[in-house]
Formats: sequence, C-alpha cells, structure tokens
Amino acid sequence: MDPVKRSLISLHFTVVLLGGTALFSQVIPLNATDITLGRSVFACIALMLYLWVSGESFRLGSRKDYTVAITLGVLMAAHWVTYFAAMQYAGVSVGMIALFTFPVITVLIEPFFERIRLVWQDFISAIAVLVGIYFIVPEVSLENDVTLGVIIGIFSAVLYSFRNLIHRQHFSHYSGAKAMAWQILIVCICILPLGSEALVDAPMSAWWLLLLLGSVFTALPHALIAACLTHLRAKTFSLIACMQPFYGVILAIILLGESPGWRALLGGVLVTSASIYETMNTHKLHKKDANNADSGASRSK
Repeated sequence: MDPVKRSLISLHFTVVLLGGTALFSQVIPLNATDITLGRSVFACIALMLYLWVSGESFRLGSRKDYTVAITLGVLMAAHWVTYFAAMQYAGVSVGMIALFTFPVITVLIEPFFERIRLVWQDFISAIAVLVGIYFIVPEVSLENDVTLGVIIGIFSAVLYSFRNLIHRQHFSHYSGAKAMAWQILIVCICILPLGSEALVDAPMSAWWLLLLLGSVFTALPHALIAACLTHLRAKTFSLIACMQPFYGVILAIILLGESPGWRALLGGVLVTSASIYETMNTHKLHKKDANNADSGASRSK
C-alpha cells in the first residue's frame, strides 16, 4: 500500500482512539483526578518503553527545555483532569463539543504569543462558537450538571490552547512521543499527591480499563502521530484531528447509548465548523508568512 494512504488510514484510526478516550470517563468508576493519574502512569511507562525500543534518548537538550517540559506537564495535568470532569458532568457528546472550542480559543490568544493579527473572520468564528455553546447549554445555572460540564470543558480547552502554543514555540523540536513522555511524567508527579484511596481500592476491571486507556488510547496514538507526520503534511493532520468530536459522539451513541438532542448536534456542527475553518486559515497564514520570509531572504542575497 502507498505510504501516504497507509498514513491516512493510520491517522483516522489514531483520531478514533483519541476520540474514544472520553468514553472512559463514563465506564471507569473513579473521579477525574484518579482516572488522570491511572492513565498517566500507564501512558508514561508505555511511551518510555517506546523510546527505549526506538533508541531515542529521554534526555532533553538544555536546562531551558526542562523548564518548558515542567510548564507543559502542569498545563497538561490540569487539562486532563478538567477534560474527564467535563465528560462526567455533561456527558461525552456535549463535553467533546465544549472541548473543541480550543482551535478558536487558540486563534484568539495567539497574538499574545506571536506577531499575528486577528482578522474579521476570526471574530465570525468566535461568534459561531458562542452560538454553538448557547445551543448545548440547557440553562444558565451552575446547579445544572450539563452547564457546569460545558464551563469546565471550555476551561479545559483554554488550558489545552496555552499548552499547544507553548509547545509549538518552545518544544516542537522534539518528537511527539518524546515530548508527550516528558509531559506525562510531569502529569504523574503533579497528580500523585492528589490521588485518593479509591484508586488503590479500585476493582481489577477498573485497572484493566486504566491500562487500556493509558497504553492503547493515549501512548499508541501519540506514537502513531509521530509516524504519520513523516508522510503527511501538518495541515492534513490538523484537519483530520478536527473530526475527533465527530468520532467521539458516534462512539458515545453506539457504545454508551447517549442520545444528544438536536440542540447539542446543531451546537456541535457550529463549533466543529469554526474549528475546521480556523485550522485551515491558520495553516494558510503560516504558509504565507513562510513564503514571505523565503522571498525576503532571497532578495537580501
């Protein structure tokens, strides 16, 4: 099979796995913090084994990189805990939609990290996301679990956006597997003091689910992403990654019996459409900036 086709199939499989992580919030009888801790321990072990087998060193290149790794790990720990908490309060379908406000959130906060100006289309995307959130929120009250879950999901999206921007600027020179191994190690260190006795006393079935979540649904996808990007453009990966909420909702409907109403589905379409647009536009702008830089360099010679 052609390497590009094989990578595309592998990438879709990867996104299905990432979308499936949300299901564990409903089937593992633990709170969000304990699920994050169990997931992180198994994922860290799996990724370190992967680095050892592939012959890649675990050491970082500079003292600054260790500081960046700690920062990213802290953000990832908070993101994962709030991610699972959002699903437990709002359900997988609504929680996934709330989380995938992050591409638009990223665009809105990106000017604070890079010399990028917002354009009017970005504000249209933001309005589309706000309308989408309006449709999935049942009532403006924190006493409503779904509303609380949506708010937690959006907060998780903000954390994820900051993590992605810092990673892209200061940590993208490392492979996906190595970068995630370091971040998940920090997650383990951060979450370990917060783990409860419920995790230790959890039934064996819960431990098997945590092993599955940490290895197959966390470590494996990030290892596959690193392999896929050798044959696919980053834009292709980003666009396919935007299908994660679609796969997550489908899996929730099939496996968990969730039945999101028309308001949630309409909100999901608006949020996902804005995410896809911003993903395409971001790559277009980055490509334009790169071409301008290349042409400027050639004129200076």
